[in-house]
Amino acid sequence: MNALRKMGEDVLGLWSLVKGLKITGAFFFSKQVTVHYPRAGVDNLATFRGPIELVPNPEDPAGPLCIACMTCAATCPTGAILVVKKNALKPVDAAPDQNKTARKAPKGPAKFTYDYTLCCQCGLCAENCPKGAIRFSGNPYCASINKKDFEFDLLEKFRMNMD
Repeated sequence: MNALRKMGEDVLGLWSLVKGLKITGAFFFSKQVTVHYPRAGVDNLATFRGPIELVPNPEDPAGPLCIACMTCAATCPTGAILVVKKNALKPVDAAPDQNKTARKAPKGPAKFTYDYTLCCQCGLCAENCPKGAIRFSGNPYCASINKKDFEFDLLEKFRMNMD
């Protein structure tokens, strides 16, 4: 009985080897996928997940669509995002006979920092944003030897891109 079991295991192992060699052989004789950068460029960057960036507001393209709801920072598993809301405005002083009217609190971030070295590229921030204010940049040319170069102020970066 043990000899029969051993023979079955050997046949199964041989079959597994043949299947593996078949897959290896198919890729061995197929067209090469490697791009010899920088002699050749890459043309499929539409799905590349680079550092995140803020999306412009369609009503006011000079400002980001972000309303500083903190959902992105709350869902980020690595803590790569830090958002600080704008301060609420104080009530306006009115004439003594009128009531003081309160202004609405401004919507938007006062500060939006992002540490790309902590980001795991999971996409939870962009997926859970209720306004769709975050997207991946698609920029593959983000390289440096200094870790501080990967700590981005996304509001500053947004304003620079708008100019």
